[in-house]
Amino acid sequence: MKIKDFIKSVKESLGLDDVKKAGKKKSIKSLLKKLYEQKEKIQKALHKRPDKKKKSDLEEELAIITFQIKKGEKILDRLNA
Repeated sequence: MKIKDFIKSVKESLGLDDVKKAGKKKSIKSLLKKLYEQKEKIQKALHKRPDKKKKSDLEEELAIITFQIKKGEKILDRLNA
């Protein structure tokens, strides 16, 4: 048996291929958590009735964060499949 075949069979038997996937899931989940926290902060700031310029900046930032959350959830769903 070649060394590459041996390493491949050991990885399969121990399930080490899932380690990379688990690491990606963990990092995406932490990023999503931070995005949700930031989204809550922006929504609270919008409820305080800021001036027009500040409000437009906050709404733009909220739209970007919402888009990134959707994107992150799609990636997480793909990794879970």
